[in-house]
Amino acid sequence: MDSKDAPVKVLNVTVEMAPLAKQGGLGDVLGALPKALRGKSADARVLLPAFPGVMECVERKGYECSVLPREINVALNWRVYSARVYLAEVEGVPVYILENAELFDNPAIYPQSLSAASLMPFAFLSLAAFEIPAVTGWKPEIFHVHDWSTAILPIALRWHRHYKVFRSDYDVVFTIHNLAHQGIVDPPLLTSWGITREAFSIDGVEYYGQSNILKGGAIASDAITTVSPHYSWDIQTPEGGFGLHGVFSEMKGKLNGILNGIDYDVWSPKNDPLIPARYSLSDMSGKAECRKRLIETCHWEDDGKPIVAFVGRLVQQKGIDILFTMLDWLMVDNCRAVVIGSGVPQYEDWAQRFVRTYPDYFWCRIGFDDALAHLAYAGSDITAMPSLFEPCGLSQLIGMSYGSVPVVRGTGGLADTVIDFDGSPDGTGFVFSDYSTDELLKAMYRAISAFRDKDRWNALLKNAMSSDFSWNKSTLSYMELYNGLRSGELPS
Repeated sequence: MDSKDAPVKVLNVTVEMAPLAKQGGLGDVLGALPKALRGKSADARVLLPAFPGVMECVERKGYECSVLPREINVALNWRVYSARVYLAEVEGVPVYILENAELFDNPAIYPQSLSAASLMPFAFLSLAAFEIPAVTGWKPEIFHVHDWSTAILPIALRWHRHYKVFRSDYDVVFTIHNLAHQGIVDPPLLTSWGITREAFSIDGVEYYGQSNILKGGAIASDAITTVSPHYSWDIQTPEGGFGLHGVFSEMKGKLNGILNGIDYDVWSPKNDPLIPARYSLSDMSGKAECRKRLIETCHWEDDGKPIVAFVGRLVQQKGIDILFTMLDWLMVDNCRAVVIGSGVPQYEDWAQRFVRTYPDYFWCRIGFDDALAHLAYAGSDITAMPSLFEPCGLSQLIGMSYGSVPVVRGTGGLADTVIDFDGSPDGTGFVFSDYSTDELLKAMYRAISAFRDKDRWNALLKNAMSSDFSWNKSTLSYMELYNGLRSGELPS
């Protein structure tokens, strides 16, 4: 078989992969994308650190797992670090898991602050990828790295005093899931990892006298993707570029927006084992059972009002300030609200205050609970996503699948996925533009008005629940990108 006809070999290098390790949407994407790529005949694999809980999850889930005979060794800051390598089969995807209790000891994965010590796990992971062929006997053609936490890999492939010799062996795809986090550090730190002085220029990692890991990784990569088409445009603007809009505008020739999908094996009310009753468009009776269970969980009586759900991080990016201000106006007379998530202490305190003020109308769970998240989508009527910015977003896609109509701000991936029902008969939710409490309130009133009109609401549910955001189309776009790198012709 000609090498160009053989399955493309892709190693996803990541710190998150559901269900093994997850802090946000990145984990969901890496739990689904490699599996979908293998369904398109790609030889897609994953390299993942064994942060606390990872190996326990492998054992709990019963995944086939074995330890490889050779360890991986990487020199960092004049010391050699070693990791045991496990090969686990996670839902058909080969996952190489690096075990080093000293490096990978943070159950939160991401550090509170960036320092030489707190960044060492990410540097080790990135450089360990180059040792995979020697340890496993399998050599990827393409490294697919994700966000700043693995952006050291393409930096090293171009500017590391040792690993740059492999530059012609690999192509690198760099996916930006959230540009707000860039990994900005002092220059000497990268030098201690073996990065040469050539990297510290305007065409490398240099950023106002510091080193920007995400910037350097993007520049050194062969292709850049964002997790939605709209977000690829947003990061080229002063409002959405977080100081790098000029950099991405100059690199737009290798920049593509590929919309994330969702895994309907996990997020479909037709076969969800975590909800009390399954349902579909042809038989919605199960949704009433889910509403009943959600109301019981909240210790409420059913008053017939719509239930608004928010599942996600309690941070400004997600629009929590305007969401909570809006709910203060809207609850009691018009709706109830369920919030599941954690984040900034002031927002957590705000949520707890609402529980005390509106015990019959507001319920929250601080922290993430997977079973409760499934129940919230299944038992609610409206999913709120009033984001300040949103690279892609998964909650609106999950909400549509479960018949929890999304009310979203038209930014990033939300603009790509939700059609306003008042503007189109094919509408799947309600969209507002300006980031303000008043605009969100108007959109929410439109959703509640539709909820009160049974015929309109049923038509809206049909549109939303019929939407297909599976990984099929997105996977084809990634395959086109990989094959383009193989042939030297990037897709436009």
